[in-house]
Amino acid sequence: TLRALLPDPSCLLDMDAAAARLADAVQAGESVAVFGDYDVDGACSGALMVRLLRELGCEVTHYVPDRLAEGYGPNPQAIRTLCERGATLIVTVDCGIAAAEALSAAEGRADVVILDHHKAEGPVPPVRAAVNPNRLDCTSGLRNLCAAGVAFLAGVALLRELRRRGAFAHRAEPDLKRLLDLVALATVCDVMPLTGLNRALVAQGLKVM
Repeated sequence: TLRALLPDPSCLLDMDAAAARLADAVQAGESVAVFGDYDVDGACSGALMVRLLRELGCEVTHYVPDRLAEGYGPNPQAIRTLCERGATLIVTVDCGIAAAEALSAAEGRADVVILDHHKAEGPVPPVRAAVNPNRLDCTSGLRNLCAAGVAFLAGVALLRELRRRGAFAHRAEPDLKRLLDLVALATVCDVMPLTGLNRALVAQGLKVM
């Protein structure tokens, strides 16, 4: 079952910092920009974060780069545009771990949280949090997660942090299981191995579908 196989999100390096910054944004009603990739995993992880953050009351902008005109991942002009639109927190999903130069455009204007799963061969960008099971220094053992799986665990960590702060004393807590269809679709389309946690995520996601 998902309950039996779901790891503690805190085993992912920087996850606690990411959850804390996201919780700050929710409680302060900040404007958040979700920067996604244009493939299925990017679309699903982006949709997951947008839906969850909006349900929690955030004003959310979603940005997907033009594949031909902008290419893959964050670019300086896109980041500057999001800051100009008022974003004080930028969350990159399925990208960002190799975009230090582009993300530096947000310095002094918006914080950045990275939720990625691509192999990180160089230094991690100097951002508020960079959650990626394929960081060279991450020992979570969750290298087979797609970006939507990472985003789902970030959602678990975020709700846990908000619960710890008493944010749901007078309001309903979002049901993350309703978003598992997105995780299942992304896992299959990104051709991730169906073992352990991924098998449970897909099985539960199919039930939601």
